[in-house]
Amino acid sequence: MILKRYKSLEDSNLLEEIWRNNTREQEVEQELKKENGLVWEQDGIIYMEGQIYIPNNRNLKEQIL
Repeated sequence: MILKRYKSLEDSNLLEEIWRNNTREQEVEQELKKENGLVWEQDGIIYMEGQIYIPNNRNLKEQIL
């Protein structure tokens, strides 16, 4: 799941929860190893094509929805 940046993201603790969750799908790990510029990690947050990657975590996804 990819999270597009929205105004209240900075005001919530959602970004911190994403950072604390270290669950990553195997395909995300593989993309990070490619170093092609499309997927990168910065300050513990994974970005995929400029959007924040949301780990496969039910609680996080429910908060976003």
